[in-house]
Amino acid sequence: MTMTECDATMATDYDAPRKTDEDMSEDSLEELKARRAEKGSGTVDEDETEAAEGFELPGADLSGEELSVRVLPRQADEFTCTRCFLVHHRSQLASHDDLGPVCTECAG
Repeated sequence: MTMTECDATMATDYDAPRKTDEDMSEDSLEELKARRAEKGSGTVDEDETEAAEGFELPGADLSGEELSVRVLPRQADEFTCTRCFLVHHRSQLASHDDLGPVCTECAG
């Protein structure tokens, strides 16, 4: 088994306390093999796979649906930010740079 194969099959718990060199030297090879076997192989049971394939979320099929949105032109009291290109109300105007108006979200 190469190092990459070993890394792919074993999960690492980064939140677990680290062992010191003394603790590492006390672990025998047999203990380490036993721990690896206890963690499991990480394979999925076939029964679980079959159950997942037959499961359908309610309302998941949206292929026949059409989305209708009414789009309004920019109003007189609105501006388009030259950094994020979103239309904002004039109360969101922070400044003007070389390219044009900038909203408060992009100026901050």
